[in-house]
Amino acid sequence: MIVVDGKSVFSDLSELVDPSHTALLVIDMQCDFVEENGVFADMGINLSMYGEAKPKMKNLLHIARQEGVLVIHLKNTALPDRMSDSPAQIRFNLKMHNGFRGSAPSLQYTVPGTPGFDFAPGFEPLAGELVVQKFRSSGFWGTNLDMILRSNGIKTVVVTGCTTEGCVESTARDAMFSDYFVVIAEDCVASDDREQHEASLLLMKHRFDLANGSAIEKIWEQSQSHSEGE
Repeated sequence: MIVVDGKSVFSDLSELVDPSHTALLVIDMQCDFVEENGVFADMGINLSMYGEAKPKMKNLLHIARQEGVLVIHLKNTALPDRMSDSPAQIRFNLKMHNGFRGSAPSLQYTVPGTPGFDFAPGFEPLAGELVVQKFRSSGFWGTNLDMILRSNGIKTVVVTGCTTEGCVESTARDAMFSDYFVVIAEDCVASDDREQHEASLLLMKHRFDLANGSAIEKIWEQSQSHSEGE
């Protein structure tokens, strides 16, 4: 830890991700985005990065649960008949995956009551775990996420999920602007566009702390072992 003008600032990973003040955010691990029977897969979008990242995400989630880290699942939500989509949001939607969508209308995905809205296998919340529904890319915009984090004494968020350049980066930026320390579990985030994924990580590494999931897991496990030994 360093002190800057009388303010204590975490300076290493073990301080940043201390389980006593850290939450794991699992962003949008829903069938429409990451499963072969979802809307994105039906358009022919390449989901191979999720196959690479899912096992690492699941392991980090398992260790977080085991070591008592607060787990919060973010769930992208679109109201039926586009009731949650403004004209600007529809335009934003049209810009995404334009090459795959072609002349088709603006995408509709993660609509409650459809299979694609559900969490992907292995990412279902356990009883008592928090789920925050969101209607925009950022998990903070128009949600109770900030209230939940502050109510539970959270200082740091470890960010995982999808997509790297979209909801992950948007949530990470808003977390920082809301005065949380931000750690990106860099092998536990993924995208359907590897080039945008890499570009986003390049940007984020100059703004946030990036670490492999295994490094975070090790700190969480050691923290619990130390507590048990006291």
